[in-house]
Amino acid sequence: MPADLPNIDPAAFAQPDISALRPHPSSHRPRILLLYGSLRERSFSRFLTMEAARLLEAFGAETRIFNPSGLPLADDAPASHPRVQELRELSAWSEGQVWSSPERHGAMTGIMKTQIDWIPLTLGAVRPTQGKTLAVMQVSGGSQSFNAINQMRVLGRWMRMITIPNQSSVAKAYEQFDDAGRMKPSAYYDRVVDVMEELMKFTLLTRDTSACLTDRYSERKENAAKLSARVNLRSI
Repeated sequence: MPADLPNIDPAAFAQPDISALRPHPSSHRPRILLLYGSLRERSFSRFLTMEAARLLEAFGAETRIFNPSGLPLADDAPASHPRVQELRELSAWSEGQVWSSPERHGAMTGIMKTQIDWIPLTLGAVRPTQGKTLAVMQVSGGSQSFNAINQMRVLGRWMRMITIPNQSSVAKAYEQFDDAGRMKPSAYYDRVVDVMEELMKFTLLTRDTSACLTDRYSERKENAAKLSARVNLRSI
């Protein structure tokens, strides 16, 4: 242990295991969960999500879209609620996620936030979001805005996700989709393609190394202390 690091716990301190950054690559298709933030019959955030799913499938991903209808407000039902369990299982299944929300009153919708609130940072020994990739998108009824996207970026960081640099904000969304809900050709559509392509690249680059990338000294130190306490209890 270097002498100039007197406050470091030697039992928890370790140099990064570089070998973990060169694992045997996974052969299955990248698994992407997509969430949207509106329950309207003609929901542009849902249309954008479905368009993103089509692109991701074309890029080679396996996708699942969660329908938030029937999901209770956070803490208004037990975690055993079937819709909560479904959402949490999908989050654990995923290797990357896409969050797409309308902007309402200058913010993401409560429906979008409720879904994120039901996904905990830790669930026993499982971390439903840590180290997973994330792409954020929003739709607006008026001029282009980034309020919802910026909020979702904060949440993605809080959930310890790898939020990709690119993003999509679709202004005047009612003009960008046809009667069947398909997105019309435009610069907005091209940006969505860019974002999904980037999400795929980041997911392929990080999904096999996320355990190493998110390994933390502070958590190793805390776990070592808990283990030591259990050992001491057994010896009493």
